Amino acid sequence: MMITGLCRSLACLLLASSFGYSAIAQTRKAHDLHALIQTSDVSLELTAGSKAPKLLRISALRASTWNNAIEEGLPSSIEVDGSVVLIQWTFEPELTKLEPHRVVFVYESTRPHLRLNWQWEARASFGPVEHSIQIENLSNQEIWLPLIDSLRLDLRGQPAKSLRQFYVEKGADSPSANGAHLETVNDGYRWMGRSSTYAHPEPGEAREIIPFQFVYDSAGLQAGWYAGIEFSGRTRITLERNGDSVQSRLGLNDELGQFRTRVEPGNSFETPKVFLGVFRGGVDGAGNQLRPWVRAVLNNPLTWKDPHYPVTVSNSWGSGMQVDETLALRMIADAKELGLEMFHLDAGWFRGVGDWYPNPQKFPHGLAYVADQAHRQGLRFGIWVDWSQAGVDTGPGALNVHDPVVRDWLVTDVGADWKPEEFKGQTIDLGVPAAHAYAAGEVKRIVEDYHLDMLEHDGYLVTQGCTRDDHPHSPPIRSTMHITRDNGFEFVRASNSTDVSYHAVRSYYSIYEQLRREHPGLLLEICNDGGRMVDFGSAAHGDYFSITDTYDPLSNRRAFYDTSFALPPGMLESYIEKWPAPSLGNFVYMLRSGMMGWMTMMLDTTTWSSEQHEAARRAFALYKERLRPLIRDAQLFHVSARPDGVHWDGIEYWDPTQKRGVLFAFRGSVADEPDHFFHLAGLDAKRKYRLHFEDGGAQDRTSSGSEIMERGLSVHLDASLSSELVFLQEDNASQ
Repeated sequence: MMITGLCRSLACLLLASSFGYSAIAQTRKAHDLHALIQTSDVSLELTAGSKAPKLLRISALRASTWNNAIEEGLPSSIEVDGSVVLIQWTFEPELTKLEPHRVVFVYESTRPHLRLNWQWEARASFGPVEHSIQIENLSNQEIWLPLIDSLRLDLRGQPAKSLRQFYVEKGADSPSANGAHLETVNDGYRWMGRSSTYAHPEPGEAREIIPFQFVYDSAGLQAGWYAGIEFSGRTRITLERNGDSVQSRLGLNDELGQFRTRVEPGNSFETPKVFLGVFRGGVDGAGNQLRPWVRAVLNNPLTWKDPHYPVTVSNSWGSGMQVDETLALRMIADAKELGLEMFHLDAGWFRGVGDWYPNPQKFPHGLAYVADQAHRQGLRFGIWVDWSQAGVDTGPGALNVHDPVVRDWLVTDVGADWKPEEFKGQTIDLGVPAAHAYAAGEVKRIVEDYHLDMLEHDGYLVTQGCTRDDHPHSPPIRSTMHITRDNGFEFVRASNSTDVSYHAVRSYYSIYEQLRREHPGLLLEICNDGGRMVDFGSAAHGDYFSITDTYDPLSNRRAFYDTSFALPPGMLESYIEKWPAPSLGNFVYMLRSGMMGWMTMMLDTTTWSSEQHEAARRAFALYKERLRPLIRDAQLFHVSARPDGVHWDGIEYWDPTQKRGVLFAFRGSVADEPDHFFHLAGLDAKRKYRLHFEDGGAQDRTSSGSEIMERGLSVHLDASLSSELVFLQEDNASQ
């Protein structure tokens, strides 16, 4: 429903009880419109002032209320024809939209003619509300906009001593020793978290974060608020405390220079969308609200309708670039024998970088032939490809850096003797319309010609910077542009990097949105050098993430521990690589360390002993039958400290609907710690629960919820670097 003229009446009330949320608007005078938008978890009160809108307060049932002391920072000036033009914004009540699930306050300027849409939307009956700002250029002139924050908060009424902030790092390259950060927010606290598609910090810089924050009172109900950014470009989140004022900024990152972005006549600019919600129950309380919302609102609904999601996978990278047709067919046959559900052909199948056609020496029958063989075995088929990279191959269809057309798409010129790496080349700027059209056609061809069920993108899909003056993004300020090298690759770090990534990310999203429309059942893996692109914008355009580029048991558990605070565990892929396993217990420990979310075997399973082969077959069957339903649908609790490889660690799943769950328990390397108590969560203290120890390390028994949560669930393991699965089922007799 759209309300226009009614906004001038004394009051208007909108209810949408069937959706579980509502918007209420009340007008005291022509330019003082108030609105309320809410879900079952959060309520936001908004007001439209004559010159700028404002988020007045955030609240929720059984949680605190936070008053916001700052108006929205609308741009006060723009640039036209090289000159600064001051902007005067005026609220337009006739254009404002008040709908059951969406509020849009509209402001306009006359010279030049611009329209600003300040939008809040609840796309689910629970969880957070999303916010964005759009500026439409209704004039006949090109304009340049300055940086506009996606969200600005100055919240008052925070607790004096017990305020905490929680955030996590990306697992890119390899998880650090401390990837989950819980910090005390005292007076004078200053923090900035950065996110991009590269995650290559300079020496001494903090690692990049998954772009979200939990801020809460650690006493009592552990209630607080959370916010995050739904964008994969260069973004940042800040938090500062000055007395009783707690300020946060979310949006694009302008550290490298003065941000400018071009908006041509008839076009528009939109800030990266953000979400804002409230929670109680500490960081796991926040996660158990946010993860289902990500699944319901951001993820592809067709993916979750597939009962086999997350899919079990055999991946060829254990043999590196040496993969060929013979090995692929042998691995497909063994994957079928083991009960795995997809064969993933990793890098090494192509003629060369930018030349994404099968190497005829390695794959004489082509990739469609291998795909069809997988399909005959009942397996899905997917491949690795770095489709935005150009190389030097000259075969038909190759993306060659020396081609005059392709050269105009590159982010910087390359020398005549430049050579690509083994599977990485020079990135094209997807923000260039011609490059976008090429990439869209190329991924369509790859999916259709090779009969794909899954497409993995890797490498540097979105460029870090660009030296070109003739691309849609802003030109670089050359005095502040520099190039760094990392592992043999050159990265352009120019003053325009934020605008470059803004255009390239929007182009990437557009390509994948089109691909989804044409191939709705296609699975999309987001690798991007193993965890460098783990964010909420990617969650809206892919089906699962590679969460780290290091695949030993400890790294897999660390990356999963961190990432699972905010993203559905079914999306979180752990690659399981060959690891020293002198005993069968060590071997199963290796498997289970990668089985808490999406599981991919990144080794040649045909080299296993018969004993290992049988143990893996049983483990995969158990995963599909009993673990996968919990990974898909259950709540998740971090019931230990972050894994360190020395002491015990564990993850608990509990499904309150099905009244069942599981504890993943891992013993570290320390020799004198055979027993550990895990304090589980989410259970009913008054109920009893049947406990089944999968490996028989203890007698199955029945325990009360109060005992399991307060005293703890005791797990015994004789050997270091071993594991146990403890299944829980509520005892009906206790009801």
